[in-house]
Amino acid sequence: MEIQSLPKYLTEEIMLNPEKRDFPNFDLIRLLNQVFEPIEGCKICILTDFDEPVKYIKDFQFLKEEGFEVQKNAHKYFHTALLEYANEKLGTTGGEMFAYKYTYGSNLDMQDEVWDTDGNQLSLDKDIYTNYDIILCISTWSATAPLTAKCKEYGFRGATMHGMNDIILNSGLAVNYDEVSADAERIRLAMTNAEDIEIDFALEDGRVLTAWLGLDGQDAQKSHGLCKGTKPDIANLPAGEVYFVPCDARGEFPMKYEDGTLGLLTVENRNILKSELIEGDQKTIDEHNARLADDPMTGTLGELGFGTQVLPVSYQDIQDEKVLGTCHLATGRDDHLGGDIVPEMFKKHENSTHDDILFAPHKTPNFNVKEVRMKRGDQQEVIIENFRPSAYIMEALASGR
Repeated sequence: MEIQSLPKYLTEEIMLNPEKRDFPNFDLIRLLNQVFEPIEGCKICILTDFDEPVKYIKDFQFLKEEGFEVQKNAHKYFHTALLEYANEKLGTTGGEMFAYKYTYGSNLDMQDEVWDTDGNQLSLDKDIYTNYDIILCISTWSATAPLTAKCKEYGFRGATMHGMNDIILNSGLAVNYDEVSADAERIRLAMTNAEDIEIDFALEDGRVLTAWLGLDGQDAQKSHGLCKGTKPDIANLPAGEVYFVPCDARGEFPMKYEDGTLGLLTVENRNILKSELIEGDQKTIDEHNARLADDPMTGTLGELGFGTQVLPVSYQDIQDEKVLGTCHLATGRDDHLGGDIVPEMFKKHENSTHDDILFAPHKTPNFNVKEVRMKRGDQQEVIIENFRPSAYIMEALASGR
């Protein structure tokens, strides 16, 4: 279906081949101006993470080591750029780089100890959060949830950009975030106050699994990349997502584990009860079931999200879950999304993660998101068909252009 007034990046050809979309070169000044307006007069720092922070951050030792792609990108494109030219052009100060210890899990709280590039140990609470206006966290694991809590306590703004690679730099971080925000808002308005969402998953063996998520007419939220004004806030970049905090859930859905094993998950009362093997390693399924039995909160569904951008596959979920036509669920803490699942509810601190389960053609080729349906009062709409945005969503994107 051809819909008039869509931007070039939403043409049929580009949607099928997002790697052909033209992006401007990554520009730190443009990114920071768009995300943090006003930015002049702000003091900026960069946080990153290592398994042995003092060893690798002191005298930038990590630059001499193999690996550390994320940390090296943080140094080159943010730390060095701020010190050499961006501070002067932005009217900002700072640019210092600090390292904290790996959390080893998505959105786990960070330890307070942090080290500077001279090897001095400092405190995040006493030396970083209180002394910087804008904090850029470019890390291995997402720190969005803990920094969202800390920014409200200490009054700073910031952005989290975990898993940053060259593809993300030159696509998801090179877009116009005013446009990203506008598109996310159009889709948000098309879905807000939904009573429920149903997702049909078609497996290779012909079975169709259906997951139902109750939303109770809540306002849809958006991750749109803008952190303008002076209100404490954290932007999660790359952005471009509409999301809900499920009030209830039931049914079944497939999950592809990191080792490629495919499991069938049974859900009741918003909780994953068990996983059953579809194909792969039974040991992986047994380990998941043992974790669910030991700490049931690890199976509580805390998010339902929908991508709103046309971006190339980066093989990092932080970008790939923002792609139009994909959707994702997440288990675990959701307090940073306005939900009621907080770290104290878990049996162990290391269990209080927020873990995304992404459904996308490159990530889950073993099954298809056949259809996603939304109910809102008397209105019933298809949102996704076969990993493609529906005509209803495309019309929403075309509105106001």
